[in-house]
Amino acid sequence: MRILVTGGAGFLGSHLCEALLSRGDDVVCMDNLLTGSEKNIQHLRANSRFMFLRHDVTHHISLDGPLQGILHFASPASPVDYLEHPIHTLKVGSLGTHNALGLAKDKKARFLIASTSEIYGDPLVSPQKESYWGNVNPIGPRGVYDEAKRFAEAMTMAYRRAHGVDTRIVRIFNTYGPRMRPNDGRAVCTFITQALDGQDLTLFGDGSQTRSFCFVTDLIDGILKLFDSGEGDPVNIGNPDEIPIRRLAEEVIQLTGSASRIVLRPLPQDDPKQRRPDITRARTLLAWEPVVPRRQGLEKTVGYFRSLRG
Repeated sequence: MRILVTGGAGFLGSHLCEALLSRGDDVVCMDNLLTGSEKNIQHLRANSRFMFLRHDVTHHISLDGPLQGILHFASPASPVDYLEHPIHTLKVGSLGTHNALGLAKDKKARFLIASTSEIYGDPLVSPQKESYWGNVNPIGPRGVYDEAKRFAEAMTMAYRRAHGVDTRIVRIFNTYGPRMRPNDGRAVCTFITQALDGQDLTLFGDGSQTRSFCFVTDLIDGILKLFDSGEGDPVNIGNPDEIPIRRLAEEVIQLTGSASRIVLRPLPQDDPKQRRPDITRARTLLAWEPVVPRRQGLEKTVGYFRSLRG
């Protein structure tokens, strides 16, 4: 297959490009490099089946030749990024998704949208099933990302129903691994960076809020299984192993051998108290579940961050 990956130079997008090439697909990687980096795809450049196009998906997308698949991963995805670029985040979720779906319609290509667990907001039920409609503050600072993804899902389903586009929706829960940016504001990379620098680990709230962390290779495997399936309704992909954020901070200190302390900071507005996927649908429909233990994944991630220091 010849497949377009928007946001292909980002953390998840670059791993996705790599996995598609490994299984024999031709890959067109599209990114405007707002939050992505050419360093993430440098090792793919020598592959004759890989092509990079620098382009902003909020503008019309044109691509010569046949195309069998589109994986739409373009979007600022960390709080640091979407709070710094709120309007662009909304435009990528709306205009960008519209443009990518229009290309899928024209090329008769299969389309997968990277949605997020953030569409559940600060959930009132746990674990979160795909049937849960969420508890989102549309006018809060996080609303630009939450509502962009909710709109993108609605647009995807509209193209499926109105135009017969073969669509998939993956709801991605917290993911970590190599190629995360040290300064992107997410818990895993923030804690590792602070620990390696010998700084205090900043914990928001009292650290009792919970998250579940999926290693990137597990996530990519689940996404490709969904892409290859015939499933058009949303599917959660993530690790249901739920832990308090304080425990994650303690594990990072232990793995890095750091003498860092944990210090508390005020909890940001609308920060979810719980985040845990119900992956029953992924297990049943895709025969997928995560296999990388958190300690093993954290060791690999710490090793990657150490390598950035030379």
